[in-house]
Amino acid sequence: MPKDIKESTNEPSVVDIVLPIEQSEELAAQKAAVAEKLDLEVADVHELRLLKHSIDARQRQIKVQLRLEVGIKQALPAAPAPTPNYSKLSADCPTVIIVGCGPAGMFAALRSIELGMKPIILERGKDASARRFDLGPILKEGRVIEDSNYCFGEGGAGTYSDGKLYTRATKRGPVRTIYETLVAHGAPERILIDAHPHIGSNLLPKVVMAMRQSIIKAGGEVHFGTKVKDFILKDGAIDGVRTCDEREFLSNRVILATGHSARDIYEQLTKQNIRLEQKPFAVGVRIEHPQPLIDSVQYHYKQGTERPRLLPAASYRLATKIDGRGVHSFCMCPGGFIVPAATENDEVVVNGMSLARRDSPFANSGMVVTVEPEDTEPFVKEHGVLAGIAFQKALEVAAKQAGGGEGQIAPGQRVTDFLKGEASQNLPKTSYFPGIVSSRIDKLLPEWIVSRMQRGLTMFGQQMRGYITEECNLIGFETRTSSPVRIPRENHTLQHPEVKGLFPCGEGAGFAGGIVSAALDGMRCAEAAK
Repeated sequence: MPKDIKESTNEPSVVDIVLPIEQSEELAAQKAAVAEKLDLEVADVHELRLLKHSIDARQRQIKVQLRLEVGIKQALPAAPAPTPNYSKLSADCPTVIIVGCGPAGMFAALRSIELGMKPIILERGKDASARRFDLGPILKEGRVIEDSNYCFGEGGAGTYSDGKLYTRATKRGPVRTIYETLVAHGAPERILIDAHPHIGSNLLPKVVMAMRQSIIKAGGEVHFGTKVKDFILKDGAIDGVRTCDEREFLSNRVILATGHSARDIYEQLTKQNIRLEQKPFAVGVRIEHPQPLIDSVQYHYKQGTERPRLLPAASYRLATKIDGRGVHSFCMCPGGFIVPAATENDEVVVNGMSLARRDSPFANSGMVVTVEPEDTEPFVKEHGVLAGIAFQKALEVAAKQAGGGEGQIAPGQRVTDFLKGEASQNLPKTSYFPGIVSSRIDKLLPEWIVSRMQRGLTMFGQQMRGYITEECNLIGFETRTSSPVRIPRENHTLQHPEVKGLFPCGEGAGFAGGIVSAALDGMRCAEAAK
């Protein structure tokens, strides 16, 4: 009898099995594999519950790895569904101001409620419903509404650019809690099971709106269209914030969770002599292929063959290091779209997103090169610690001009021409709605980035046969991968070392890189603020 099954009980057991893709959804095949693994009769396997699902496509024979809870000779106990359950805050509870309503800010607010603190969220953008209408002008007219766009507004940059939840930040906190909280507010239960969970830009807005309702119902506040102008300081400590409409929100606890595109916040911190530090980040392009091409490469079948029903749109992750700088794919979006992510009208910035079904005919990913602080040295004399932001901005303005200077038309180049250093006479179809125009991306980016990207792409083409193809576009520029600065904080208290009560948080502060890690950091900051 296996060690994980007790002779005297019929307690559930958890088992990992591997099945060929074509058998992976067949209950009989699952029961047979479980019975063999546990040395049982198939009839003893009464019920199975799927706990984890992942696809292994490394070999031609594609397999599915399943983690199953097994009811042996009896039914499994009912699994409780995650539900939002937050106690009403008392009238005299302490307050915490949270600047930013992205994942860091929203999860900080929910954790604050659990700890008995009243969160007051201040968000420069609009609620998710109203924000949706502000995406029309940037897509159709090329006009950026500067406080309401793909980067700013309820839910943060992830709300309308994917909702990708996969994270390697498992040591930073309870990732499962993040997923369960999202499910409690309307996210698909499948995210609790999939190895690479994803909500989708069409579903995530409803989830973040439900989270807002939980915050308000418990007694918290959420203020949209409320842009922080400066920080109220008193004797080396935070005393609150002042907004652009001259209101003051007072508290000796401020969680700063603005996201990495709130450049005015970095400028204000510098103006008020609140210390910042430069940190590495990455810039590059969006690389776009036909999704069927990526499917055929990753799933090892002949191009032109229809993807099997049980297989999702294929993704990839590529990384190498060349001359001391990383070259890697970033935020890969299978079955996705490239979208304009600019926050000002003199720039072009591109990002990727997917809907829940991931059924676009295109696959896109960031393809970026690491930028170290010393790489931005030419900008230091004028911009100081904000040199990395100035470097980003210069590329974004260059992209705007290369696109013709009107709207959000972006520069594009075939990957084959980029590698040869030639202009593209024409460009393949793209998912980028504002449109692209043939440009010498290999001349627009700094030479030290271009040379590394060319060598990296050549290497990736050897790893993924078919990746380098005439059908592939490079579209510029992907610049908002992470913050070029870090707002420092003490390891133990999570407070700024020179401003008591100020808790730098999430991606904008340089302590996260994605929805889940930002959410985890928000929870940590709320706990530290207690």
